[in-house]
Amino acid sequence: MSEQTSGAAKTALTPSTHTTPPAKFSHGVRKGNILQVAGQVGFAPAVPGQPPTPVGPGLREQTLRTFANVEAILQEGGASWEDVVMIRVYLTDTAHFAEFNEIYNEFFADLTEAPAARTTVYVGLPAGLLVEIDALAVLG
Repeated sequence: MSEQTSGAAKTALTPSTHTTPPAKFSHGVRKGNILQVAGQVGFAPAVPGQPPTPVGPGLREQTLRTFANVEAILQEGGASWEDVVMIRVYLTDTAHFAEFNEIYNEFFADLTEAPAARTTVYVGLPAGLLVEIDALAVLG
């Protein structure tokens, strides 16, 4: 299929703050006006030659870092939180739900458009990680 008939090219997004993914996937992908951010966790910004590490043991610190990691990919693809239509949240502990909602509401307090739809599920994550977040944005 030609580019003309198949639509826009699919572009992988990896900000300088992120390490290369550990398997054959992209941190984010943009195709046309659709941008999908892969699940992000609270890893500190990448340091060349060192493995990624969580920013700290607390939910607040990890959640804010996770939001920053999602936002870096959104920005790399020309989007912002205002363009996000769906957020999926993965928590490791049901007891974190209320605290997470407080952090979430504070973080998104200044949105000017309708907030994104959201789903929250409970999962197992690698040791030390408490939250994972992905996002779907539609630009323009």
